[in-house]
Amino acid sequence: MVSRHKLNNKLTIVTVPQPGTETVTVMVLVPVGSRQEQPSTNGISHFLEHLMFKGTTKRPSTLELTKQLDAVGAEYNAFTSKDTTLYYIKVAAKQLELALDLFSDMLFHSLFDPTEIDRERGVILEELNMYEDNPLMHVDTLFEMSLFGKTHPLGYDIGGKKKNIKQLPRSAFMRYKQEHYAPAAMHLVIAGNIDKRAGRWIKQYFGQQPAGRPAQAVKRFVPYQRSVQFVHKHKDTKQTQLALGVPGIGLRDRTHLTTLSVLSSILGGNMSSRLFISIRERQGLCYVIHSSVNPYVDTGTLMIQAGVDNTRVEPAIIAIVGELRKIKDDLVSVEELRDAKTCLAGQTALKLEDSAALAGFYGKQSVLVGTLHSPKERLAAINQVTREDIRRLARRLLHLPLLNIASIGPQQSLKSVQADLAL
Repeated sequence: MVSRHKLNNKLTIVTVPQPGTETVTVMVLVPVGSRQEQPSTNGISHFLEHLMFKGTTKRPSTLELTKQLDAVGAEYNAFTSKDTTLYYIKVAAKQLELALDLFSDMLFHSLFDPTEIDRERGVILEELNMYEDNPLMHVDTLFEMSLFGKTHPLGYDIGGKKKNIKQLPRSAFMRYKQEHYAPAAMHLVIAGNIDKRAGRWIKQYFGQQPAGRPAQAVKRFVPYQRSVQFVHKHKDTKQTQLALGVPGIGLRDRTHLTTLSVLSSILGGNMSSRLFISIRERQGLCYVIHSSVNPYVDTGTLMIQAGVDNTRVEPAIIAIVGELRKIKDDLVSVEELRDAKTCLAGQTALKLEDSAALAGFYGKQSVLVGTLHSPKERLAAINQVTREDIRRLARRLLHLPLLNIASIGPQQSLKSVQADLAL
């Protein structure tokens, strides 16, 4: 049975037993990302995540950290998003204590050696270059910059500004870690085959740290848009990458977020979706096209992404907008709704097969929403969505003044398409 409680130092513990597996995943989530940054520190959350693997007082080098994990065949990584930094170690069940020991060491005793910090600057700059050189990976960043604006932290690039990466001092990392990486703000998730001694080990490795400050409130996003917005990056490419969409639904609005997930599945969730059949199969305007729902705490996005022939970008945009208009104006069919629900149920089952996926499923709820809902409850909510719910939400969200279009390609601009849009 899934449980959630706090230690005396306010660290949140979530345990997710998974019978029948021989692995266990330990995951630590910290409610900090680019959304908590200032322009002068943009990129520090992601940079700090890298530095956690660069040595501790007990294990002074990267090699000493990773060698112990590699010796037991562990899977381990970390990710920074706009609202969360996530670390995980997946190991054979009998290595649970090692994973907890390593995490405690990294999170509370990292060295932040100045030489390692300077070396890592180059690594992160090359990571940023990699994303910028890949339109498929970079266009969604441009899209959210357009939708959330350059002055709101949700519009910041998670990787940060190159100027910041080059000059952030060690003292800035130390302050930022002390401010955000406190047990009172952190969530520790253990999922899989959980040793009965886990509770004792958690207290041993995590319970002795002072509570510190709880998670801080984020700056809410207030919609400001009054007309369709275009962001275009000129690049000599053989194909134009498009990201098109509108503001979506936040994580704490579960009912409407569930409806939006069903809507997105019908619109562009698979190879039998409306966008795939209409834009690719019938009109031949693209190779890849799909829609996605990307929620944050208080807001989110509905985004459609496509790779389009450079000479046919305008008809592709007009055709996509036409599909948005249809799902707003007319009820989806009974068959479409049924298939979308079945598809989401299947996707959920496949995603949650292993301990790492389960840890992420419950961990993100814990850190961002504050309550836990099981996969069964999620599927029950999906099954309650009606055709009328979808049309009602589409009419609420899909308005031309809220449309954002980001693109990367050889054109100088795509604003000429604006006159032909109707939503």
